[in-house]
Amino acid sequence: MDDASAALVVDARGVVTGWSEGARRLTGFSADEAVGRPVRDVLAEEPGSGETPPGGAPLPAGAVTARHRDGHALTLRIAVSPLDGPGDETTGYVITAAPAGARETSLAGRVFEQSSLPISVFDTEHRFVRLNAAACEAMGGSEETLLGRTFLDAAGRSEGTRSIDRNMRRVAGTGRPMRDGTYSQAGAAPDQQAWGVEMWPLRDTTGRVIGTALAGLDSTEQHRARRRLALIDQATTALGTTLDVVRTAEEFVALLVPDFADFAAVDLLDWVLDAEAPPRDDRPDVVMRRVAHASAGPDAPATIVQRGRTDVYPPYSPPARALRERRAVLARAGEPDFDRWKAEREPRSLRTEAARASRPHAELAVPLLARGTTLGVAIALRNLRPEEFEDDDAVLAEEIAGRAAVCVDNARRFARERAIAMTLQNSLLPKVRPGQAAVEVAHRYLPTASAAGIGGDWFDVIPLSGTRVALVVGDVVGHGIPSTATMGRLCTAVRTLADVDLPPEELLTHLDDLVTHLTDDERDDVPELGATCLYAVYDPVSRLLTVAAAGHPPPALLLPDGTCRLVPLNAGPPLGVGGLPFEATELELPEGSVVALYTDGLVDGRSRDVDHTTQELCRALTAPAESLDDLCDVVLKHVLPEEPADDVALLLARTRALGAGQVAARDVAQDPEEVAAVRKWALDLLSAWGLDDISFVTELVVSELVTNAIRYGEPPIGVRLIRDRTLICEVSDSSSTSPHLRRAHAFDEGGRGLLLVAQLTQRWGSRQADGGKTIWAEQALPRR
Repeated sequence: MDDASAALVVDARGVVTGWSEGARRLTGFSADEAVGRPVRDVLAEEPGSGETPPGGAPLPAGAVTARHRDGHALTLRIAVSPLDGPGDETTGYVITAAPAGARETSLAGRVFEQSSLPISVFDTEHRFVRLNAAACEAMGGSEETLLGRTFLDAAGRSEGTRSIDRNMRRVAGTGRPMRDGTYSQAGAAPDQQAWGVEMWPLRDTTGRVIGTALAGLDSTEQHRARRRLALIDQATTALGTTLDVVRTAEEFVALLVPDFADFAAVDLLDWVLDAEAPPRDDRPDVVMRRVAHASAGPDAPATIVQRGRTDVYPPYSPPARALRERRAVLARAGEPDFDRWKAEREPRSLRTEAARASRPHAELAVPLLARGTTLGVAIALRNLRPEEFEDDDAVLAEEIAGRAAVCVDNARRFARERAIAMTLQNSLLPKVRPGQAAVEVAHRYLPTASAAGIGGDWFDVIPLSGTRVALVVGDVVGHGIPSTATMGRLCTAVRTLADVDLPPEELLTHLDDLVTHLTDDERDDVPELGATCLYAVYDPVSRLLTVAAAGHPPPALLLPDGTCRLVPLNAGPPLGVGGLPFEATELELPEGSVVALYTDGLVDGRSRDVDHTTQELCRALTAPAESLDDLCDVVLKHVLPEEPADDVALLLARTRALGAGQVAARDVAQDPEEVAAVRKWALDLLSAWGLDDISFVTELVVSELVTNAIRYGEPPIGVRLIRDRTLICEVSDSSSTSPHLRRAHAFDEGGRGLLLVAQLTQRWGSRQADGGKTIWAEQALPRR
């Protein structure tokens, strides 16, 4: 505070109650001499003027002639500020006095007054005793109305001003300068401003703190620039956390509200949500579907269009213009198109004075453009904050909208590829039908919802000859359409090789060669192929399960006594490695055993322990369940995490066994006369089974197959009849030569046996075994 300035406090009667050191230096009166006397006695030219009249100011503001203690006259410039008490009652006044013309003649005063920075001076009670013009403008008042008031009384009690007041008290108490910053609405400013504040103590000639000074720097533009950069930086992490169109739109509006807008919405063209290609549309009106919106609070604009519903935008509306012009469009109240657009959208029930007062006064519409394609529009409205959208806001919105549009387009493309992969996979996955009686099956396939896309997991149940069945499960490395296509190739190859009736380990060897050839044939830009597979064959006659695996997890086995364990087997190398053998494991199962085949997505994962999850699988299989379908659900519930990172295929098979009354076999001597005995044996057996209706065809089939075995095969020779859903006739011998179906010429004496068998039965074939081959034929049973 200037040495020539004085500050004093008087009560409502005009009696001095406070006298500063500056007042002593200016007038010569000490505090003891001045306190308790009427102010007019010490600051008027003629002493003894008496007390202040009720309701009047103790001294007139402006120039006053006073008398120094030593008798010479003083011309002072007086400022008077009332002190308000309870009920707005004036309890006193703060008076500042300075020699007239001091500000004009003092260099320090000129610097103080002409500074572009707001500078204020406070006494030890934190009341204004001096302000320059910039400070008065920032506070929204004149010096006469601000002098004597505390900082909080003049600036308001926001969080920022309270922080400044606390720091000023620390400066006065400690004598050390401090810095602070605030973001608030100051004085008459129409919007919020950012301030950097410097505070330092004021000392007299003895070093005693007699007040504090405050200087502020308006950093609103820098603050807004930092906020824009922070918003852009936040957009890089907040947008596109999932490959879901709706979720991405919700993340976008959450980013805009409330920091950027009081209301925000995202409307997309319908084709975007359908994951199809953009259609040609030349209509002037634009139809879009509301995907997401957010509001800053109850006083912010409310949505008129609900999520999931469409809205029509006329050509003159800001959203339609943004789509047509492919740029951000600013609109504000007072513009004819904006006022017309808002009036048409506002329901008549809301056209009240209160509703009109809360109407948006500014709108910003930004097109969502990605890879040259327009996906929709983002809308931002303001009604709570008084400032309108500016060009910088449009640039910021276009930057964020561009990132959001790319995320939406990525999600759209992912949804489209996922739909294609799902359609392809559903067409390739087997339709398990009740075409076999060896096992009862139930299955589940769960495609992953992760960004990686649909994987190449598959399973199959393949009926084999002799009532046997093949159980298959496999997994192709990678995700997306290429993996799904590879899965389709392998699934078809397994069915083809299974039809040849190869043993499990031999089938995997052929499948390994196929994957190796596919890898060699692929282009350089296609990732290397790889897959795992497990192939198991179950025979309900012998109750033998034969399993071989190529890099695949072992199956779990639930026995009828309730115990569960993993089948011990050598997993072998994954398909495509080449040159390494596969081994089969064979075990006899009691009837009613449950074999669980699965892909690694069920038990494996980044944060999962395989040993622990396989134990969980075994425990889940022992849980009580009314059916295999229910048991599938129990397994998935207890073993699978909430958000699996990979596809999951699960196949459960409960084994059955054919009783002794359904299977009959006998040895055959290598003698043509033995054929008649075998025919009689077969006819007697059919009669016992009640199948006399098909005895003629069966007699012919048995005769032809046994005759061929005696004539062309090697002993030992055997014949077996199996009665299940069909009647199966099997003739085996130790020769490895397979029969061939051919058409006999008119004068040939033989060559018609197999052709006759093929025409009289549903299907026939041969399979190789370690000790020779087996020729088999199936007949339909008569309808009962």
